[in-house]
Formats: sequence, C-alpha cells, structure tokens
Amino acid sequence: MNNRYTKTAVILHWLIAVLMICNVMLIWFVDYYPDEWARPVIDTHKSIGVTVLGLALMRILWRIGHRPPSLEVKSSKEKFAAHLAHGILYVLIVAIPLSGWMHDSAWKDAAEHPMKLFGLVDWPRLSFIMNAPPAAKEKLHDLFGNIHSLLGYILYVLLILHIAGALKHQFVDKQRQLQRMWFGG
Repeated sequence: MNNRYTKTAVILHWLIAVLMICNVMLIWFVDYYPDEWARPVIDTHKSIGVTVLGLALMRILWRIGHRPPSLEVKSSKEKFAAHLAHGILYVLIVAIPLSGWMHDSAWKDAAEHPMKLFGLVDWPRLSFIMNAPPAAKEKLHDLFGNIHSLLGYILYVLLILHIAGALKHQFVDKQRQLQRMWFGG
C-alpha cells in the first residue's frame, strides 16, 4: 500500500511552508532593517502572501481531486486531532493572505502606492475596501491588521503542534511519517 502524498502535494506543501516561514521572518525583523528597506520588505511580504494564497488554492483543488494517504494513527482522538489541525491549517493558509490583502486594501495610502507582485505585475487592491470612506477605511485597516496578526499567532501555535505531532509519530511511534510528505521514494 502506497502511503505517500503525491509529488504535487509534497511540492505544494513545502513551497507553501517555506514561503510562509520566509514571510514571517521578513515581518518579524522589518524594524531592524535600514529605513530605506522597509517599503521593499513590506512589498515583498505582500507579494509572498499573494503567492501563498494562489498556491494554497491550488493545494486545496489538488486535494479535492486526490485523496490523501490514510493516517497511520491508532487512536481515534489522534485521528480527530490530526484532521482538525489539518483543516485549520488549510483555513489559515487562505485566511492569513486574504486578511493581509484586505488590510493592505484599507491602507490610507494604497491609491498612491500601486501594488506590484515582486515589482513586476500589477496586483489590484480590493476596491470595495479601498474606496470606503476614510473613517471606515481606517477602522477596516485596524480590524484586518488585527485579524491578520491574530491568525498569524494561531498559525505559530498550530505549526508547532503539527511539527511536534509529525516528530512524535516518526520517532516515538516508529511510523514513517516524515517520508509520507518528503521528496523521493
């Protein structure tokens, strides 16, 4: 029985994971960069976020059409926890970039600073947010920024649990958990 994820699922999993980690690192350290780097770093953060959103949607579509391998956990509680964690991770990898896009669309200077993906491709702001009255836009900017940050903190906790669970199954339960979502045979 093949209990591995497809190559496409593996590539999308690791690409999304690496990009999200890069994005977290960019923003965590933005205050330590020279002032002239702040805008390019934030623009890169936005570009990576939009890329993650696109890849996440591809991953979800791929998963709908390709059933993942069965879980090797014995406990029904562990199986429930794994399904719940994966479900929440899927929601987060979509909701975090979306909330960031909404936050950026409510930025008071959005109209004067067009967004370009990696400085190359024009990316639209959400016009129903960007064109809101200034007072409403300021409230939306704060709201979506807070949601974006809160979802990020939830992701940090869930990511730690996800990694801990994979390591537990690999090294304590002696299951070939890591090989299921890695490259090669």
